[in-house]
Amino acid sequence: MEDREQYVRYQRDRTVLASIGAYLDPQVSRISVRLRRSVAESAVAAWDREELDGIGEESREEFELRDDAAELALIGLAITSRGMWDGEEVAVDLDVVQIAAALRAAR
Repeated sequence: MEDREQYVRYQRDRTVLASIGAYLDPQVSRISVRLRRSVAESAVAAWDREELDGIGEESREEFELRDDAAELALIGLAITSRGMWDGEEVAVDLDVVQIAAALRAAR
């Protein structure tokens, strides 16, 4: 049983992390960023794409790939709905969750 005690601590840590998130949420929502046209257009294309195949059993890696693709599509939605094109860039306010997803994918 001793080897499972760490998960009790991890659960308490998650509760604290969620409390921090709840406190920060009203303070931080969207951040204005600029993106290169090529990646912005790819994000818009991800939003416009129809995924007709159902989701079956998938590995953790496949789930993470699909989750990242969904985050890209949500960035595409943001660009489509509120992006301001300026030459070879687009300015858009992105939700901090979308920014975090892009930063995680870059690592």
